[in-house]
Amino acid sequence: MHFRTPRLEIHGDRIAANARAVVDLVHAHGGRVAGVAKVACAHPAVVGALVAGGVDELADSRILNLVETGERGTGLRQMLLRIPAPSAAPDVVRSADVTLNSSLPTLRVLDAAAGAAGLHHEVIVMVDVGDLREGVWPDRAVDLVRAAADLPHLDVIGLGANLACYGGVIPSEENMRALIGVRDACRAATGLELATLSGGNSSALPLLADGRMPTEVNHFRIGEAIVLGRNVLDRRPWPGTRQDTFRLVAEIVELERKPSVPIGTRAQNAFGESPDFPDRGLRWRAIVNIGRQDAAIEGLTPQDEGVLLVGASSDHLILDVEDAAGDIRLGGEIGFWPNYAAVLALSTSRYVQKVAMRG
Repeated sequence: MHFRTPRLEIHGDRIAANARAVVDLVHAHGGRVAGVAKVACAHPAVVGALVAGGVDELADSRILNLVETGERGTGLRQMLLRIPAPSAAPDVVRSADVTLNSSLPTLRVLDAAAGAAGLHHEVIVMVDVGDLREGVWPDRAVDLVRAAADLPHLDVIGLGANLACYGGVIPSEENMRALIGVRDACRAATGLELATLSGGNSSALPLLADGRMPTEVNHFRIGEAIVLGRNVLDRRPWPGTRQDTFRLVAEIVELERKPSVPIGTRAQNAFGESPDFPDRGLRWRAIVNIGRQDAAIEGLTPQDEGVLLVGASSDHLILDVEDAAGDIRLGGEIGFWPNYAAVLALSTSRYVQKVAMRG
């Protein structure tokens, strides 16, 4: 098979090994892992790696991804991470076994859709413990859970919280205890077991690894720590995982020796910016066939030593290759390690070939 450029290479065996490391940690705590493949648009190689790595269920923020994953038949329960849109309720209850919710009007729409489809739908009520993204405020959680418990086609299975996404608030014993306290109040008011306490995303793992995660918190929605092997609090490697799970490969389409500072009167570039250009003299510069339309350029790290990322337009990435250690030639390939934002954009772009690597 001919692999064109640009392409995103996916190493499923490495992702599966990462999943096993994270799953072992969570299982030792007595918890369950919802593996999240949304950064890779639920590519089959990534979903398969999560399943092979032993995750307990699959989670995604896009209904289409859940539909396609369900059609492939993994045998695992599926969770919709993003707060459901009321207009999408019929699709939601058919593609997801459980959803995260924070609004009674949406829960009523989901209840009606589940009833029309002859289904029972499980919900986790999200509580905002400080990050200020989704979640009902703690003092209103009891009323919401009590009202949701009366909906005949919904089963409220627990509570959850999200942290370190919008506000950057780190999971702590204090905010996890706050979540437990809200759960206890809801239990007392409704008689529901509320057995699931979903304590967050990859940002919860450091608290767990330190032995400070309360045992009551028993469900974790894990993406980046598995698929990229990163501690999301500081982006350092997560213990026992690999970070070379994805590689971007682009092709050199121009190779010229040029000045390092533009010549002439300057205005803003195509993106409304006025960048500075350090004067490094005449340098060998390579243009490769990837651009801002396809990737978060700032999230790309050249694989070869001596390759410097100079800038980018919509379709081209400009590199300083004067001191490059590798084989630099027109038509040659250059590899990059992408971070989370770059993988997300590359996976979403239809102009980037996705290749599942073997071995």
